[in-house]
Formats: sequence, structure tokens, C-alpha cells
Amino acid sequence: MTAFLDDLSTVDGRPLTVLITGAAGKTGCAVIDALRARDSSVRALVRRPEQAVALASLGVDDIVSGDLLNGEALARAMQGIDRVYHICPNMHPHEVEIGEQILSAARAAGVRHFVYHSVLHPQTEAMPHHWQKLRVEERLLESGLPFTILQPAPYMQNVLAHRRRILEDGIYPVPYSAKTRLALVDLVDVGETAATVLLETGHKDAVYELTGEAGMTQTEVAAVLGHAAGRTVMVEETAVEDWRRQAIAGGMGRYQVDTLTRMFAYYDAHGLTGNPNVLRWLLGREPTSFASFARREFSPESG
Repeated sequence: MTAFLDDLSTVDGRPLTVLITGAAGKTGCAVIDALRARDSSVRALVRRPEQAVALASLGVDDIVSGDLLNGEALARAMQGIDRVYHICPNMHPHEVEIGEQILSAARAAGVRHFVYHSVLHPQTEAMPHHWQKLRVEERLLESGLPFTILQPAPYMQNVLAHRRRILEDGIYPVPYSAKTRLALVDLVDVGETAATVLLETGHKDAVYELTGEAGMTQTEVAAVLGHAAGRTVMVEETAVEDWRRQAIAGGMGRYQVDTLTRMFAYYDAHGLTGNPNVLRWLLGREPTSFASFARREFSPESG
């Protein structure tokens, strides 16, 4: 915790409760973990009632189910809430409309601090999901709500989708060049930062880029994974069309497939890099390095 900011636990004499939208995803769970570690009360908004079981295991007992485009559900979720952490489902085709609905509900409820989970470099129009987040940022700036915008880099945890191939075959597959340089951030650090800006003073009207590693080539990523796993790991450049066919066969929606295809093309041409200084300041420590993450997740001792 940063030592120069005051911790907040109550508002007007009552316990502070943070509403998290999109709470059942991996980002929502990371934010919940960080908030619960600081004894904060959490209300989770989920789409399906059955998602409540997993969240209850994280210590959440205040769960509202409803669609993010349903104004009545949003109004119900906002009742008695002072702080909101808004996570839109990843690559949602209606992210702007969802943002508008949630901002409207937050204003009506008198929310005092609205934190938006955006993305590193949302101004990249060539990536539709980044561009939609920029439009939501614009709506937030115009909303009159006190705000913080967090712009995290791609998660280090994304490599876990390839754990089996990395450990069993020594292959790290990517649908872009092995020379592509990407900034990375540990999702645990993102959760901790979210808790800080929600529970401590001094973060209103701020936009923070969250980067743990400034930029690694995929060859460097594979080498770090191999060192942690105790074996040689090589990058395999997967043809985008092969990836696309597999994604559609696996049931991924067309919008998501098209969006990711355009993201891969952008990565291949330009990469996506950032700077860790802001995250270092917010955490009050060094951000988690990819080497530390890889040891945590891929070393033989990690199980």
C-alpha cells in the first residue's frame, strides 16, 4: 500500500461497499481478491445467477445478477454504492452502449468515484476493442463523475492458455511474429492497484497506464518460460488463418474472432509497449517481472 495516501473504510459513517461489474471474470476475481485482502465489502454484478457460487468462495455475499444493458438491474446494483469498478466483458460488441447505461445509473445513484477498467493505448483505432474503450473513456470524462481510468497492458496470465504445450512440448504458440514486442502486466498487480485507487484518497480525475514489463519479444518470453520450466521452449508462429479456423470451430463468436484477428495484425506490425513507472509508484514496490511470474506459474516447484 502506498504510504502517502489515507485508507478509506467508511462513507458517512457506514461501511464502504465497492460495486464490481463483470465480476465473475478473471479480472473481476483479481480485484475482489485484492479488496477482500483489505477487508473491503464487495457487491458483485454478474450476468448469470449460477456465477454466484464461485464468487461466494472468494468471500462475496452481496451478489446481484442482471444484464449490463438492463437499466433496472443496474439501478438495483447501484443502490447504496459510492464506488464502482466497471469491467466490461472482454471484446463485447456493445461496450459503448454498456458504458453509457452504467454511467447513467452511477450518476442517478450519486456514485462518488467511478473507476473504469480500460486498456493500454485505447487510441489505437485499428483494434476495435481498444477503440470502443476510448469512446467509453470519452463518455466518462463528460459524465461529471469523479473518475479514475486504469489502462492495463496484456496480462502475463494470457500465456497460461498454452501451459500444456509449453510444459509438455516446449512450444509457445503465437499468431504473430516472434519479434513482436509486447508490454505485460501481472493481473495480481492490477488487482492490487484497483484496490488502491478505490480505497485510498488522491486518485480522482486520473488516467493510469499499468505496465509491469515495458516490452518483451515473444522469443524473450519463450526463453523466460523455458528457464522457469527447466526445459527448452521455442516460439511457434501460428498462421492467423489457422488460428481463426480453430477459434470458430471452438465456438468463439464472429465479432470476437474478427476483433482478435485485427489485434494480431496490429501486434505483428507495431507491437504494444508501455512504461512501468506509474505502476511502480502506485504499488509502492517494483511491479512483478515476467521472470517472477514465470517462476510462480511454471517452475517444477509450482506444481
